[in-house]
Amino acid sequence: MSGPAISPRTRRYLSADALFALLRQRFETVQDPRKQSHLTFTLPDVLASGLAMFSLKDPSLLAYGERHDDPSLKNVFGIKSIPSDTQFREILDPIEVDALNEAFADVFAELQRGGVLEQFRFLGDGYLVAIDGTGYFSSSNVRCENCLEKKSKDGSTRYAHQAVVAVLIHPKLSVVIPLAVEPIVKQDGETKNDCERNATKRLLKRIKKQHPMLKLTITEDGLSSNAPHIADCKEHGYHFILGAKPGDHAHLFEQVVDAGDQSRLHVIRTAKIDKKGSRSETQWAKQIPLNKSNPDLLVNYVGQSDLTADGDIKSMFSWVTDLGVTAETVLEIARGGRCRWRIENETFNTLKNQGYHFEHNYGHGKKNLSTVLLILMMLAFLVDQVQQACCPLFQAVLAKLKSRRNLWHRLHSAIESFVFQSYQAILEAILTDRCRYRTLPP
Repeated sequence: MSGPAISPRTRRYLSADALFALLRQRFETVQDPRKQSHLTFTLPDVLASGLAMFSLKDPSLLAYGERHDDPSLKNVFGIKSIPSDTQFREILDPIEVDALNEAFADVFAELQRGGVLEQFRFLGDGYLVAIDGTGYFSSSNVRCENCLEKKSKDGSTRYAHQAVVAVLIHPKLSVVIPLAVEPIVKQDGETKNDCERNATKRLLKRIKKQHPMLKLTITEDGLSSNAPHIADCKEHGYHFILGAKPGDHAHLFEQVVDAGDQSRLHVIRTAKIDKKGSRSETQWAKQIPLNKSNPDLLVNYVGQSDLTADGDIKSMFSWVTDLGVTAETVLEIARGGRCRWRIENETFNTLKNQGYHFEHNYGHGKKNLSTVLLILMMLAFLVDQVQQACCPLFQAVLAKLKSRRNLWHRLHSAIESFVFQSYQAILEAILTDRCRYRTLPP
């Protein structure tokens, strides 16, 4: 039998068990539209059941429903009774999601309290937030009143749900902290499709309301570097590092060339950055018009190229920003812009490929079910990210098992075989192999 005899200590308020209890408190505030007399399943229990399903990475509601008598599940997540898959969908479909979305701020407050956010500091006392959109449901048959509709040339229609997600990131950290989720769905009374631009505007407003004193720098892809979106960022007092490509911002890059001709384009060349002799070259220019339509909107330009030992360009990146760009700050700004991909790799790709079943249809409903399930999955992902960031016990188990998929598999096996009182007890049993290599009595 391998593994240390004593498990690493876990921060009290940031353990998974503490966060599950915290989220349960938030679930208590979500309004239940049902009549309150003679309820077999309370709304907090049903929401906690959804959180449990995504925390344990069950592949479907039907598979989760088979656990309805599981004592470990009830102990760990504080659930008194677990509904069937049909009851689960019917209860969650009509609830409003705004109160549920506040749960991200609850966890964030605990991270502040525990000093975890210090490692996320970016350019002084602010933080870097990546925003991007993703789809999580698409069908040619299943639909609801909130579905986006896309008509093909052949006359067929696809129905979809998408969302804009904001996550706290840092160039030196692989962990991301989800801040908020904003669904891209038809708004009440609207017949036209919602769009990522409008959803992002609502998302920024939501983040500002939840964290009015937080100093943020928003980083996004090239589609976001336009005057209306920059105005939205400035309205909330946020800085920005937004991608900018020559094909989409021809006028901007003409101005960059002019800045070079006028000796206003500054350059820093780094020494070799790998064994092959590759190096990087970073350029910046100040106060350049974003485009012809907005000549008074001046931005700072930053570009960075990775070069081979022979000087050939391997890759090139460029951004516009309102941050003060100097020889002392430009490399950090470029690192901030380049780590925007963490919202794709460390967030969306993890959800899709590391056992979270992100693109599986757990249930669509007629109103809000799809969005409610998305938020519950993101909350389960948030708890996992917090554990990966600051729970030595979780870190030790993940290091032992080498991958998230192996960890989820062992969680399943442990709960199916033994009764546990807490998530910590499950992790300790896995770490010390108390759930394995046991000889059954004759």
